[in-house]
Amino acid sequence: MKSSNFAPLGAYLSALVCFLALDTCWLTVMGPRLYRPALAALMAADVDWVAAALFYLVYIGGLLLFAVAPGRRARRLSVAGGYGAVFGLVAYATYDLTNQATLRGWPWTVTLADLAWGAFASGVAAAAATRLTFPPASRTALR
Repeated sequence: MKSSNFAPLGAYLSALVCFLALDTCWLTVMGPRLYRPALAALMAADVDWVAAALFYLVYIGGLLLFAVAPGRRARRLSVAGGYGAVFGLVAYATYDLTNQATLRGWPWTVTLADLAWGAFASGVAAAAATRLTFPPASRTALR
């Protein structure tokens, strides 16, 4: 694979759009069903959009570095998806297990759901970004 075939901005934007779409669906469905009942006392009245935007910008950078780039080097979607899932699990575990250890009443149901979600969404976004940023002629070579 020639390095000129890799468009980091395209990969970043692909991963960002995919992850945002998945996370928006998740939060829309699970917010009122899981998070609000379990964490209502801790939740802010309004979303801090600056903090949210910074999370997504930093997180997608990590996903590119630790999952998409290795997947592209290996020319395997399974590598990108697998590394993405591990990255998501570790990142979400850092947040949730720290909360589990330090906050009174942090529910295990939230922790376990978040760990599964972080692994799934990150794996899918990494595989999608890898697939979408290969030149069309070489996509059939991806495994």
